[in-house]
Amino acid sequence: MKKRSHPRLIGYARVSTEDQLNDAQLIELQTAGCDTVFEEQGSGASRARPVLAKLVREISAGDVLVVVRLDRLARSVSHLLQVIEQLEEKGAHFRSLNDPIDTSTPQGMFSLQVLGAVAQLERALISERTRAGIKAAKARGKLPGNPGLRERTPEAIAKTSRARKRGHLADLTTTMSTWLPVVQRMRPDHPWEDVARNLNHETGQKWSVDRLRRSVNFLVREGLAEPALVRAARRRLPEDRLMSLITGIANANPDLSLRDIAAQLEAMYERTPRGSATWTASSVKHLLDRSKKLGLAATMRVRSYR
Repeated sequence: MKKRSHPRLIGYARVSTEDQLNDAQLIELQTAGCDTVFEEQGSGASRARPVLAKLVREISAGDVLVVVRLDRLARSVSHLLQVIEQLEEKGAHFRSLNDPIDTSTPQGMFSLQVLGAVAQLERALISERTRAGIKAAKARGKLPGNPGLRERTPEAIAKTSRARKRGHLADLTTTMSTWLPVVQRMRPDHPWEDVARNLNHETGQKWSVDRLRRSVNFLVREGLAEPALVRAARRRLPEDRLMSLITGIANANPDLSLRDIAAQLEAMYERTPRGSATWTASSVKHLLDRSKKLGLAATMRVRSYR
């Protein structure tokens, strides 16, 4: 792929509540050529980075995410590699002004590979130290884990609950760019069962209906997703539900043929209105024709054959 001669540079600055204002970061990023700078407030240990998640979700192919130092972006080496992997999936690059990391150059990619090896070693050492610590504690007659949790003290339970909530939010904001667009496209017009089935088929992920519903509700409560996503879906007759599902598949990819859509429905274990497990191009066309009459598929260019 031919690289753009002048890629768009997008800055990311993070400042903790204890730090001074991030004026120095902004000046350095703007001097480096960043026209746009995303600012985030939060400690380096915090896993929740909603501004960073939004930036990665909206960045375009060819863009370069720029930070002053690596510690302004990631909380750990593994987190850094995860963010860079997401950027690579979008066709974007990463650059640190004060570290030898620039994924658009061979030298920068080599440094990144070294970091990957360091991260793998770090995980192995942590695991080894954890096992050794548990073994030593047992030898001294101490039980592993949090004493407050074992005793069920309210303070310890509340602290653990807050930590789990922060961790869950961080996990969702880190991955939401890979699954939330499918939810936004289908909800609330489709029931959760259809959304989960279509999401798993499109992304290869493994979402249960309950987990998907809980995750979207969590993002809505945190103000990171639209409240309309969790509204109750209108009840439909079985054939109406299939018509809506097929229309959604066709609108998402107008280049699909009727046979392609039939194959997707079979892969999703959907049965025809008559209960058959085998879909034909004509059965798909019948439902698409109904959808056109209702004005749901007026812009579709679905082909009958390849």
